[in-house]
Amino acid sequence: MKTDIEIAQAAELLPITEVAEHIGIASEELEVYGKYKAKLSEEFIEKTKKNPEGKLVLVTAINPTPAGEGKTTTTVGLGQAFDKLSKKAVITLREPSLGPCFGIKGGAAGGGLSQVVPMEDLNLHFTGDFHAITSANNLLAALLDNHIQQGNLLRIDPRQIVWKRCLDMNDRALRNIVIGMGGKTNGMVREDHFVITVASEIMAILCLASDFRDLKERLARIIVAYDDSGNAVTAKDLQAVGAMAALLKDAMKPNLIQTLEHTPALVHGGPFANIAHGCNSVMATKAALHMADYVITEAGFGADLGAEKFFDIKCRMADLKPDAVVLVATIRALKYNGGVAKEDLSRKDLGALQKGIVNLEKHIENIHKYGVPIVVTLNAFSSDTDEEIAYVQRFCEDRDCEFAVSEVWEKGGEGGIALAQKVLDTLHSKESYFTTLYEDDLSLTEKIHTVAAEIYGAGGVTYTAAAKRQLEKLERDGFGRFPVCIAKTQYSLSDDPKLLGRPVGFEMHVREAYVSAGAGFVVALTGDVMTMPGLPKTPAAYRIDVDDDGKIVGLF
Repeated sequence: MKTDIEIAQAAELLPITEVAEHIGIASEELEVYGKYKAKLSEEFIEKTKKNPEGKLVLVTAINPTPAGEGKTTTTVGLGQAFDKLSKKAVITLREPSLGPCFGIKGGAAGGGLSQVVPMEDLNLHFTGDFHAITSANNLLAALLDNHIQQGNLLRIDPRQIVWKRCLDMNDRALRNIVIGMGGKTNGMVREDHFVITVASEIMAILCLASDFRDLKERLARIIVAYDDSGNAVTAKDLQAVGAMAALLKDAMKPNLIQTLEHTPALVHGGPFANIAHGCNSVMATKAALHMADYVITEAGFGADLGAEKFFDIKCRMADLKPDAVVLVATIRALKYNGGVAKEDLSRKDLGALQKGIVNLEKHIENIHKYGVPIVVTLNAFSSDTDEEIAYVQRFCEDRDCEFAVSEVWEKGGEGGIALAQKVLDTLHSKESYFTTLYEDDLSLTEKIHTVAAEIYGAGGVTYTAAAKRQLEKLERDGFGRFPVCIAKTQYSLSDDPKLLGRPVGFEMHVREAYVSAGAGFVVALTGDVMTMPGLPKTPAAYRIDVDDDGKIVGLF
């Protein structure tokens, strides 16, 4: 059986100009990066705003397990299936981070016959967006330290610097460091930190900005430190905004590539959903809505993370109104939630399935709270039995969800037609009454409690003394109306990755809170979640190589 990268490398790609023509984009409206990648021009994006908006479909999933769920694969396959049905559809996805590519995942472009390509380019440097974000982030850090070195006219308190450097790589050794060693000319000696680029506020800003003017306004509001009177010091105060914007000018433009079946895909931005807001850019989503009749997008990790943040942060800020949700699960993952070991998941076990399906049940209940109709799809495996599939179907239909089996990994768009038809039926027969989970005027602690109780199933929330002080200060400083972005493990509905299934009544622990003033949300760190991941014992990097013919191998 061919690997994903072998399938991708064997594919016959169309020139990106031909893919663009398929949805009415002229070649002169593209900024081409080689033969198979392009960015949408500012002129084209502005022109499309006159077009009516299409329907918006969010693809999300149950909590991820080692068994795999196939959310991106389903998203890509669904877009291809819409094409098979002669529907004008565009897929919008996040860009992969180098950290997971060389860490655990080894790639993030879908799988089997439902991938976006060119796969190697996408998973590695692509069009340089992440490098631009990293550079803008670290330019701000350099300007901050230089300001202190050159006399510190803003009276920045070195003990209250909150801006961190970033790197798009899993490197635990950089989480906590000391800089400025080696003498006075090397700067002030102080503690510093790194986050992974996808957790940088610059990433969130790029993905939430509606246009370039909005980008600059958001950059200006970034809080980098506090002065010796406790007042915020911003990127605007450091005169950093213009130079940062210059680095981000091209990165702001959405990237156009294609699937294995030449369906157009806008791939832009890439915040993680466990430590950031987990959605592709607003610019890409809105451009797609004006380009196509149907837009299929996805949000990171399980619905408790990516979908919640898609609804409560992205949709709130961008005034998006999703029309339907596709909720992805697998028989294998549900049995894993029911206590079956990974090596035994291929065996029929209806008892474990019945026990583990409570995880799916909770995600269904959560999405219903947002008023959006749901289609549940099982990403098919050869080990699935008819009895197991029938049980899941009855379970979903009893909860007012449409249901379809997806075979897009094995069959591409053809394997997603049953799912696509269910989605189309849902879009045209069920009304979406989308609403956010909480109102702006709730306090920050009330918002955190609402998400913890309503979405995770927590019985309560505890705060460290530091987190309490931080939240109180954020309220006093005028950030109380911001939505909350909760950083939490993706492996459980709780903040404990070992609690599988549907834990109830647990306490969620908030250890730290801070504001991303430019992005427009308050981050609450829970449990042991890290904003700079580490590499596993056997990183995916070990199997990635370039052969004698110059072909990349081992990338997923």
